[in-house]
Amino acid sequence: MAGPNISQARVFEWLTGDEDSRLCADIPEQACAEQPRNFFLHLWASLGNKLADELSSARLVLPWLMGIIGAPIWMVGLLVPIRESGALLPQIFVAGFIRLKPKRKGVWVLGALFQALAAFALAVLALVGSGSLGGAAVLAVLVLLSLARGLSSIASKDVMGKTIAKRRRGALMGWSGSLAGGATLAAGGVLMLLGNQPGNLSLAVLLSVAAFSWLLNAFCVARIKEVPGAVEGGESAWDSIKLGLSLLKKDRTFLHFNVARALLLSSALALPYIALLGQQQSGSDLGGLGLLVVVSGLAAMVASPVWGKLADQSSRRVMRNAAIGTVTCCLLGAGLAWLPGAWTQSVWPYALVYALLVIVHHGVRLGRKTYIVDMASQDDRALYVALSNTLTGLLMLVVGGVIGGLAQWLGSAALLLLLALTAAGAVLSALKLPEVE
Repeated sequence: MAGPNISQARVFEWLTGDEDSRLCADIPEQACAEQPRNFFLHLWASLGNKLADELSSARLVLPWLMGIIGAPIWMVGLLVPIRESGALLPQIFVAGFIRLKPKRKGVWVLGALFQALAAFALAVLALVGSGSLGGAAVLAVLVLLSLARGLSSIASKDVMGKTIAKRRRGALMGWSGSLAGGATLAAGGVLMLLGNQPGNLSLAVLLSVAAFSWLLNAFCVARIKEVPGAVEGGESAWDSIKLGLSLLKKDRTFLHFNVARALLLSSALALPYIALLGQQQSGSDLGGLGLLVVVSGLAAMVASPVWGKLADQSSRRVMRNAAIGTVTCCLLGAGLAWLPGAWTQSVWPYALVYALLVIVHHGVRLGRKTYIVDMASQDDRALYVALSNTLTGLLMLVVGGVIGGLAQWLGSAALLLLLALTAAGAVLSALKLPEVE
């Protein structure tokens, strides 16, 4: 029995860059001995979650689904706001409920199972959905998926904070993103080969794989050994809101973090519009979708471990650099739309810019996730995460609706210039944040 444990610890030390897996920071001593085993369970659970997210992406896959079933264009504009805000808005209301549970992994498992159910429903809709009714059904299922994603999101960060020590969390998220990127790359390659096949069936298979990936996530999470945590201080939804707002007034670091995170929404909002510019060159051909999935997976596979290591050193600098990258990508995307020449009439240059923005967006996600987990204490982490996510969800819903309206009026290219300006504000805001590592 000792051999596998020693081998697992050595691989853990190699992946995290540490010389001693028994050294722990800010997690209970009982959890320290289980850290290598829990690390790999987190890794495979995160692989399932990230792969499922990519294969059911509201920025890429679901717009193709809406187009294939003939849903109205205005419904497509609701996909990203529903996906993001639905996952984030309710979190403050469940933070107190989760706080009352000494072990929180059960909430994570429940969220994963509901996401799997929603993905299976989307697969069915890819086969039988049609027109406005089919589009409305997709949006309704997406609401369920997003709410379940919110449950998993808050519980996963809390469980990670109790089972994985500081300066190893960024590496964990980076390696899981790399593995998921590789799997997504393979899925995109298959789509490119099936470019002339019926789109309905191919998307149904793709969404079914996403459902099984969430089942993998639930299975691995259920096996994590979680030490019971504090249950004092559980609040009702209203009490949690009042406490959270008081934290915004008292904790200036938390306030500046949320301002920076809000401005960094520009990276998420820009992705579907760059994809849309590329889609206009390839139509509904699954080969074009496959290309974008491939470049997205390749970008994630290459970028995530690098961002993860950098986030463990300084998640503040990662947020700043990712904001600079967002400015650059938005300007490149807008420039392509306005440049003359036959080469701009191909999906390939937009795929390249999309890949660069995916790299940047992974930096945004890893930077902000690592920052808030390291900034908060073990007792307050769930509340900090929930409040920050709820505020961001509200902004995503409002800003996403406004952005959609502006896109109809200004066009995608002009809108990217506006998002570049927003990302420039994120650069300045991130500079005000202190280091927390």
